[in-house]
Amino acid sequence: MGLLQKAIETYDAMSCLAGVSTAGEEPLAPIGHIVTKPDIEITIDAEGNFLQARAVGKEEPKIIIPVTEDSAGRTSAAKAHALCDSIAYISGLYPDKTALYTTGLKEWADSDYSSPKVIAILRYVNAGTLLRNLDDAQLLKRDKDGNIQNEKALICWIVNGLGEESGPVWNDKKVLKGFEDFYLAKKSSESAELCMLSGKMLCPAVQHIKGVISLNGNAKIISANDNANFTYRGRFEKPEQAVSIGYISSQKAHNALKWLAANEGTRIVYGGRTFICWNPQGNQPPMPSLSLLGFSDQPAADMTKYKELLRKKLLGYTVNLPDNADVVIAAFDAATTGRLAVAYYNELQYSDFLERLVYWDETCCFLNGGYGIQAPTLLDIVRFAFGTQRGQDDKAKMEIDDKILSQHMQRLISCRVDQAVFPLDIMRALVIKAENLQIYNPINRGRLLFTVCSVIRKYKIDTLKEECQVALEPEKKDRSYQYGRLLAVLERAERSTYEDNDGKRETNAIRMQQVFVRRPAYASKIIIEQLKTAYYPKLSAGSRVFYDRLIGQILEEISECGEQDFNKPLGENYLLGYYLQKNSFYKKNSSETSTVNNTEDENNE
Repeated sequence: MGLLQKAIETYDAMSCLAGVSTAGEEPLAPIGHIVTKPDIEITIDAEGNFLQARAVGKEEPKIIIPVTEDSAGRTSAAKAHALCDSIAYISGLYPDKTALYTTGLKEWADSDYSSPKVIAILRYVNAGTLLRNLDDAQLLKRDKDGNIQNEKALICWIVNGLGEESGPVWNDKKVLKGFEDFYLAKKSSESAELCMLSGKMLCPAVQHIKGVISLNGNAKIISANDNANFTYRGRFEKPEQAVSIGYISSQKAHNALKWLAANEGTRIVYGGRTFICWNPQGNQPPMPSLSLLGFSDQPAADMTKYKELLRKKLLGYTVNLPDNADVVIAAFDAATTGRLAVAYYNELQYSDFLERLVYWDETCCFLNGGYGIQAPTLLDIVRFAFGTQRGQDDKAKMEIDDKILSQHMQRLISCRVDQAVFPLDIMRALVIKAENLQIYNPINRGRLLFTVCSVIRKYKIDTLKEECQVALEPEKKDRSYQYGRLLAVLERAERSTYEDNDGKRETNAIRMQQVFVRRPAYASKIIIEQLKTAYYPKLSAGSRVFYDRLIGQILEEISECGEQDFNKPLGENYLLGYYLQKNSFYKKNSSETSTVNNTEDENNE
């Protein structure tokens, strides 16, 4: 199936929610309706007499209003909505527009699908007192010449005096259903064509709903109004020959997508690109951009426990899952104000989707200090790979250009959902960023190291089928890994002599990190000499013995790799050795509950 077909399937499954307003959520619009924000609320009685008017606050929810196919996509041309419309159409300020409004409303009021509320509103509008009533309520904004400035303000209605049927028109399912039936009966007289979504002969949609994504309010998924620049000319004589979609199918598909894109549980926005993920039957799938286990979950100290927690999370999603359930993932972006592009689309079985999320989290994870083993979010991967830290204090954040963010987030979501190989360029970008740790504050430094180690592990599993341990391996036969350990030891030895533990003073090891990566033997010799000359005298005898023994063990492991390779540039594995060696110091301090200074020192690192 395609995107619009899945949207129709979703609408049919969720049709019981059409026209139902829920606090905090945008409602699903019925056929022939849109969801919008009103500006002025007018209350009248059953006879059409004015009672009161008030301005609608910005914090108040959107409402459902009946619209025609033409009015839903109106721009400069005069096309009246069916019930709730702007001052310009209802007030008589522009007689032609008001005539369009009252003619349509009278046709509905005189039909078999009318209601007392529709008749009362028609009576009030025909009385012509709207402008005077709004002036009395001080709701008209006029300039110094008396001209009305807020003529585009949308008016909605409340009708009282009807007993139990009294109240807002936008919550009245009888009114909403009445217009839907009235408008569909009116359109049924038009000639039918083959609907390419349903395969049925239906009255075709001439215009399709705009504003499916609220960020791109005027952009349409389907549009063919450009007959001069060869959008369809050369292949077809008329746009309908390119695609023909029934009005009902178009309404269901677009209203369902708009509802999904407005729902906090199914959509997330990165850099102006909107990603939505949903199950057509209403089950709530996890977002593919987020890790299955978060900071609030129980920490996992080893991979066995971590995988066990992931499988428990997976079981929670699948326990009541039908065998035929599926998941749809789509990304939308607008290059222009009028065109909404489907930048990514995929649909797969719900069970396969969850298994792929679990596989990603099992392979793209690493030890994250006291939080245990975790998988970084896709957002962190992109931010640290291509972003820039702004500021140096503890509140400094990683900032990234919106276009770069949206493009790479889509790549990673596709990689995770399609179970593809992790992109090499993103892994390399993270490794390069991690070569200059001194520019990051302690918080971002720790997050960057955790993220880059997770990604290195993921890339090696995908490409080399090589499992990277998330625990320190002191005897690992890898020159880069051992040099990374050495860098961590040299940093630790110097930092342990500092009297201030605010983390602002950098060690020689970190200041020389870039040289260390390119010429490790040369840089380590300089750092060790500085350490023994300037900092060893400040250490206790026991500490000097400890660091000497540890440095000696690491240099012995490096020497087994061959003297000719001592000074060659390091590979990305040095970051694994460095990060795990730092974590081993942290764990040692935590288990032994050593001095307050040492504990604070490790936290600052």
